[in-house]
Amino acid sequence: MSPILSNILLNELDKELESQGTKYVRYADDFSIYCTEEEQARRIGNKIYLYLRDKLHLPINREKSGIRRPKEFRILGYSFRSWASKGGEEVYHLVVSEKGLKSLKSKLKEITRKTRPGSIASRTARLTEVQRGWIQYFGHAYMYRELDVIDRWVRRRLRYCIWHNWKRPERRRKNLICLGVNPIKAYQWSRTRKGGWAISHSPIMSTTVTTSRLERRGYKAVLPLYKSIAPHLNEPLYTRPVRTVV
Repeated sequence: MSPILSNILLNELDKELESQGTKYVRYADDFSIYCTEEEQARRIGNKIYLYLRDKLHLPINREKSGIRRPKEFRILGYSFRSWASKGGEEVYHLVVSEKGLKSLKSKLKEITRKTRPGSIASRTARLTEVQRGWIQYFGHAYMYRELDVIDRWVRRRLRYCIWHNWKRPERRRKNLICLGVNPIKAYQWSRTRKGGWAISHSPIMSTTVTTSRLERRGYKAVLPLYKSIAPHLNEPLYTRPVRTVV
């Protein structure tokens, strides 16, 4: 009920901000106002504080409120990161916060846990479901590099699950031979003393349980999904710097 009641009451705040031509984001009682100069941020911040106190009779949490640089700002799982433009000017881009990325990795880790029961097909179906929902929410952020790292990590975990499911050395040997490995090499690798996580990153798995083979079992990488949902992010999201945040 809290978000619904907040939206009803703070609808007046939305109208006030829009009448001023202010750039802002609000979800329930959590909102941020975006300015280009610190003086402008202070002026608007004081004005909105008085509006909330005198007009809507609402208190403001002073500990959570204030003027911040974009790098120090977090809202609804998003944050900002700066890059130097060609002209040497600092440019900010919308990215997923560290907490948001950890949330995704935690869900993917649980799905690809080697001791979790289920086939590779059921795992990949669940992976696609979680990844699609996460990208639908964070699709406005610029995160090519982060998603590429996550894709490689997930594929390694799937190979680890496959190696673990083979269990016995003889079964591993036969499966490796079926995947095209030389019988002598297959025997050697099936009897290796290396742990499963090390094997998942070894050439014997990456050249046999390839990405194309995983895709035939239903695996879908998150980066191509992100590109299809957010094609406008082929270029940086922001072209002008944002300096201060209220």
